[in-house]
Amino acid sequence: MLDHGQAPPASPATAPSRLGGNPLLRRKPVERLVAEGGQGEGGALKRSLTMWQLTMISIGATLGTGIFVVLGEAAPKAGPAVTISFVVAGLTALFSALSYAELAGSVPVSGSSYSYSYATMGEFIAWICGWCLVLEYAVSVAAVAVGWGEYLNELLDGTLGITIPEKLAAAPFGEGGYINLPSLVVVLLSMVFLMRGAKESARVNSIMVGVKIVTLLLFIGIGVMGIKAGNYTPLAPLGVTGISAAASTLFFSYIGFDAASTAGEEAKNPKKDLPRAIMLSLGIVTILYVLVAFVAVGAMPWKDFGGTEAALAKIMTDVTGHSFWGVVLAAGAVVAIFSVVFAVLYGQTRILFAMSRDGLVPKVFAKVDEKTGAPRANVVIVSIFCGVLAAFIPLGELANATSIGTLFAFALVNVAVMILRRTRPDMPRTFKVALFPITPIAGFMACAWMMYNLPTATWIAFGGWMAVGLVVYFLYGIRRSELATAEK
Repeated sequence: MLDHGQAPPASPATAPSRLGGNPLLRRKPVERLVAEGGQGEGGALKRSLTMWQLTMISIGATLGTGIFVVLGEAAPKAGPAVTISFVVAGLTALFSALSYAELAGSVPVSGSSYSYSYATMGEFIAWICGWCLVLEYAVSVAAVAVGWGEYLNELLDGTLGITIPEKLAAAPFGEGGYINLPSLVVVLLSMVFLMRGAKESARVNSIMVGVKIVTLLLFIGIGVMGIKAGNYTPLAPLGVTGISAAASTLFFSYIGFDAASTAGEEAKNPKKDLPRAIMLSLGIVTILYVLVAFVAVGAMPWKDFGGTEAALAKIMTDVTGHSFWGVVLAAGAVVAIFSVVFAVLYGQTRILFAMSRDGLVPKVFAKVDEKTGAPRANVVIVSIFCGVLAAFIPLGELANATSIGTLFAFALVNVAVMILRRTRPDMPRTFKVALFPITPIAGFMACAWMMYNLPTATWIAFGGWMAVGLVVYFLYGIRRSELATAEK
């Protein structure tokens, strides 16, 4: 056991490697990444999560995002073919999930694709990947939190006959409000639970995941009675372009398995349980997404989805003719979306924990509370940042920004698995990508294709985010990284 976050003495296996003397290419060996696992500033993360809890974290970070929140954004782009868009996004996620599963079993650490890149492509690419993950997770939390407020209003209206005033429930930029207060509240509530530690957080998450699975099954059972065949025609009114555009927007709904991989240093048996949790959660989520989307567009004309993030509650009310079922759906959605915010926020803090331990971001993000085993300062800082985003930025822009960050990180994972297969062919692997190297190549190309389909404004925002990241790295990370200080 390592004490106080100190790295093990360098050996041929753990000594950093650097190609051509270029500091941008210095790599952190897999053995060293694993040996440092869990070690933070002043304490260590606790290994307490079972395979079932890892699966629940993965489902918690995924299930609900695309259905409860973004379906209203995606359906107007693809029409009834939004169901196909979910399948396309799911297949794209599957290619990358297979690569994630192999790397998670071989390199079971908190950094996810950031750490995989550090071990295979060098520090500079790892930084870019980590910076993308910060965008992916932080903006995802904010995007989902925005939709939470819509369902909270549905619930309050159906039970108490009141709603939160529009000026306090909408972002000021593009939506005409002052602040989206509900979205800020749900992020801060998640922060309170996460500060109690991984084990307690996992228990709360499992309960919430169970509630939202039951809620979606209830919607399928009732919504199917309202299906009208005419709502499925024309199937793809906006053609392949519309299907692709919707799939690109919906892709961020599949980042749950990435959240599972961030728990690598808190899992009891990460080498076996992480790959299983990743694949099992993706399968469950994809099936439910497709079924719910199929029922939803069959029960309500696709043009009616625009401008609402609480579409499922509206469908339940319209199909049954009673507001009671819409209220039940809204209550389930409030819990479901809370669990997404909760689980994704967890993943964000663990990414920054790994980057901080490597010296690329300030050490405060790696400080661990001895009593709870949680990086409490990290949780507070990240929660406040995400809460501010959720309170002031509209949903549509948040969803697209999350998609591009996710796709970029996933593309790098597909590259990383191919490099590690070549450079470390004898490394023990508890899971191997099928049809190698066809699968990771297909995963990389699918991610690139979906990035291409995102709007120009999203690319501009992404370019601005990456420019800021480069400034931070060259002013701070390149000199403060653990590998840089070890060379002095």
